Order: sequence, then structure tokens, then C-alpha cells
Amino acid sequence: MSDLRKDALEYHAYPRPGKLETGLIKPCNTQRDLSLAYSPGVAEPVREIVKNPEDAYKYTGKGNLIGVISNGTAVLGLGNAGALASKPVMEGKAMLFKRFANIDVFDIEVETQDTQALIQTIANIAPTFGGINLEDIAAPQCFEVEKALKEQLNIPVFHDDQHGTAIVATAALLNALEVQNKRIEEVRIVCVGAGAAGIACMNLLMELGALKQHITLVDSQGVVSTQRTHLNVYKQAFALETDQVTLADAMHNADVFFGVSGKNILTSNMLTSMAANPIVFAMANPDPEINPDLAHQTRDDLIMATGRSDYPNQVNNVLGFPFIFRGALDVRATEINTPMQIAAVQALRQLTHLPVPNEVAEGYGLSTLSFGKEYILPKPNDPRLIEVIPKAISQAAIDSGVAQLDLSGEPIGLK
Repeated sequence: MSDLRKDALEYHAYPRPGKLETGLIKPCNTQRDLSLAYSPGVAEPVREIVKNPEDAYKYTGKGNLIGVISNGTAVLGLGNAGALASKPVMEGKAMLFKRFANIDVFDIEVETQDTQALIQTIANIAPTFGGINLEDIAAPQCFEVEKALKEQLNIPVFHDDQHGTAIVATAALLNALEVQNKRIEEVRIVCVGAGAAGIACMNLLMELGALKQHITLVDSQGVVSTQRTHLNVYKQAFALETDQVTLADAMHNADVFFGVSGKNILTSNMLTSMAANPIVFAMANPDPEINPDLAHQTRDDLIMATGRSDYPNQVNNVLGFPFIFRGALDVRATEINTPMQIAAVQALRQLTHLPVPNEVAEGYGLSTLSFGKEYILPKPNDPRLIEVIPKAISQAAIDSGVAQLDLSGEPIGLK
């Protein structure tokens, strides 16, 4: 058993199984405490909530509580592992919400692969939460589930595998383009991986200026083109009229490789065929689409990013979801919309350009960090994230009319 495997299993098993526990925030010691916490005192907030459902935010923990919910159909890179096996990941997500943004979480694992049953289950338990983070649900089911829940519920519903990945990766890519002196409207992008993350990333990039005709989507069968049949509606939206069939075809003279697929998909020959000053985002975890060492040996003019913490430029969703939900909850937003996502992208971009605190660089064994080829995103241990990102999200929610509170916490109503 490898050291990592052994240590990971021991970490999760001892001294108590799991990574979470619940805690009390009110006294529960005396007879008076019990009378207030439960019977008969608890009837009073019940009566208030019956009269005004919004008082649930005043008298319960709903406003700072997220449901992290999965059916386990796309767990990490392990595929359809099932609801129960997804629980360590959901507990891990809960841990990050609490650690980085002080948001409470119930992790919920739903034992169904039926789309309508999953939607109905989540809708039925939604009154518990101030927001819902969908996780590790396979495409295209994840698109249908999120769309239906956003239509039915008045709390934020956010599929992090889609939008969290898109926000962080887009911020990184825009910064990489700046370093390489390229314009998003002009670059040719090859996206390998046509599931939730890949399609969401391409959609957000188009919101920020990328042209659909410059995007080549590649799945396990090759280039997504109009010559192919049996494409789902989400892939059809990106189908190109082209004679290109293979990834190697698509990579010739491409500016950007955007990988959300699997190990060793990108070869050194493909990398050699890319345009000058290429950008390679090999984000498959734990093994990227091309080994970074091989990539740098092949091209000395590239910018390289991965999903790993042991290489520069880690594209890590933890830069997004805790702070995005923090900003949404703080103004009681009814959704996390596109303007809020774009605000997160721009806030991450701008933070990367600012001088980096010494303690952040030292946490990675570095003497200094500054914007450039090996620093296109903030580091997860940067204490400024919690100060900058939520405020940008809250303001975008207010400006776009989906916030119910202003920045001071006072009601503003919906526009």
C-alpha cells in the first residue's frame, strides 16, 4: 500500500471516522435553556415562521447552511461510484466550505440515478437550506437537474463541477492570455472533455469574448462535428463544420489546449504542432493530460496549468465555491447568475495582479510570487480571497437584481 493511500485511509478512519461533526451554538445546560431550545419555547419561532416564512432566516441556521448533494454518478475520476461511495467527497467539500468561508453544510447522498426522482428529492428537502451545491452528478443529467431546480427554487443552486471549474479556469486562462499577449477573441481553443466541466467552461469563455467558431470540442469519439450523429443537445451546440476528426487534427496551430478529460491524452507531437506561445491547461486529476515535465521539455514558450497542487498554476475549485456561496448567502441571493460568475472571474484575475503577501509565498516554499507564467491564479491559502471574492459576488447579485439584502444586511426587496 502506497504511503498516500495508507495515510489517506488512516486520515479518514482515525481517531473518529469521517471529517465532520455537528456542534451547538446556544447553551443547553439548565432547565431554562431546555425550555427555550425545545419545548415549550421552540413553539414561538415556529409561530413566527408560519406567519412569515422569511423569518426562518432570523430564527434558524438556514441562512448559513448549504446542502452538498450528489447521487455519485461521476465521482472524481472514478466514474459512477454510487451515492454511498461519494460520501467522503461530499464530506470533504463540506470541510472546505467551513474552512474557507465559515459556511455550514449537510452532505446529502441520494440513492437514485433517475433524473426526475433526483430533482424531486432535492426540491423536497430544499427548505432546509440557504443554497444547494450539486456535486459529482454525470452529464447530461447534471444539466437537467440544475436547470429544473433553478426554475423551482428561490435559493442558489450551483453545480460546482460545471460553474466552479469554469470560473476558476476562465480566470486563469484570461490571465495566461495576457501573459502570452493573445486576445480571447482571436485564439483557437481545443477543449478535450465534453461533459459538465468542459461545456460550462466553453460557455463562460464565450460570455467573455471567445468565439464559438474558434472552439473545437473533442470527446472520446474525436472532434465534435456536424458529420457525427447521436450527439446530445449540449454537444450539438458546439458541433463544427470541419474535416478534422482526431485530437491531433484539432491541435495543429491551436493556441489553447483545455483538458478536462483523462491521463496522457495530449502527446508531445501534438504539443509541438500548436501555435507559438501556447497555453496548456491539463486539468485531469490526479494524472493530467500531459505530464508537466514533458510539456516543458517539449515547448519552452508555453504556459502550463494543472489540477495538481505540486505544480505551479493549480486550477483549484476551492478558489471559487466557498467564496461564491459566501457572497450569495450574505445578500440572500435567489440564484447564482452569470453576472455573479463573471464577477468572480474578474475578482480572481485582479487579485492575481496584486502584490502577494509574504506568508502566502512562504506557504509554498517560495521567497516571492508575482504575476507571470507560473502565477496566473491566487493560491488557496491567500487570506485576501475571503475579503475580495464574496464582496464582488454580493455586489453583482445586488446589481443584477437577485439579492434580497444590501451589503449591510438590510432588506432591499427584489427588483
